[in-house]
Amino acid sequence: MAQKKVTISNPSGLHARPAALLVKEAGKFSSKIQLVKDEKEVDAKSLLGVMSLAAKQNDEIVIKAEGEDAEEAVNQLAQFIEQLNA
Repeated sequence: MAQKKVTISNPSGLHARPAALLVKEAGKFSSKIQLVKDEKEVDAKSLLGVMSLAAKQNDEIVIKAEGEDAEEAVNQLAQFIEQLNA
């Protein structure tokens, strides 16, 4: 299992559009990918799940992945989240 902590930099947080882009990006990987905020853990490939985190700017989330491309998935999604600015 691979995991990485990232801070949401987007001023709007993970609202609908960035959440949809994140879900699309997560869908490129075969690994099971979870996002964790506080005590809540959701499937990164589920738009409703990602939006239910209600992640705002400066919130920390943990990306966890398990599978053959887990390390690559975690690194790419962390980079993707850090670059979301709209």
